[in-house]
Amino acid sequence: MASGTETTADGAGMPQLDFATFPNQIFWLAVTLVAIYFVLSRIALPRIAGVMSERQGTITNDIAAAEELKLKAREAEEAYNQALAEARAEAQKIAAETKAEIQGELAKAQEKADAEIAAKAAESEKAIAEIRAGAVESVKAVAKDTTKEILSAMGSKADAKAVTAAVNARMKG
Repeated sequence: MASGTETTADGAGMPQLDFATFPNQIFWLAVTLVAIYFVLSRIALPRIAGVMSERQGTITNDIAAAEELKLKAREAEEAYNQALAEARAEAQKIAAETKAEIQGELAKAQEKADAEIAAKAAESEKAIAEIRAGAVESVKAVAKDTTKEILSAMGSKADAKAVTAAVNARMKG
């Protein structure tokens, strides 16, 4: 015995493709489509439309709020830029006054330093002249002592007159 869902020996296969059941299938297709249409048109689509209109209202309100905030931000930026320009002008004024004051103090300090330097330079030149005068004698004394020590280290004795004569000759050129 063959049922409608099994493949028969005569080649009839799936019941959906059996031409004898087409009117019944078309009837239930039409009933199902009408039911889906009424469910969608009466329940689902009004809810979707409500959600979309609510979203549109929210978006519109958000855009208006954003524009208002943008305007406030521009005003705040202009106020900030104005305050910044005033602060810079005040800072430049203070810097110019301070610079002038420092220049005056610097000029006084430089004059004082120049006078002190000139006095110290004169003292230094005098001290250098005295050192030069004593340096030649000190060099001679060191040279004599060094020569005596070198000769002693080499094992020979030199008398003071010979060492003095040699150092004086060498110092003259």
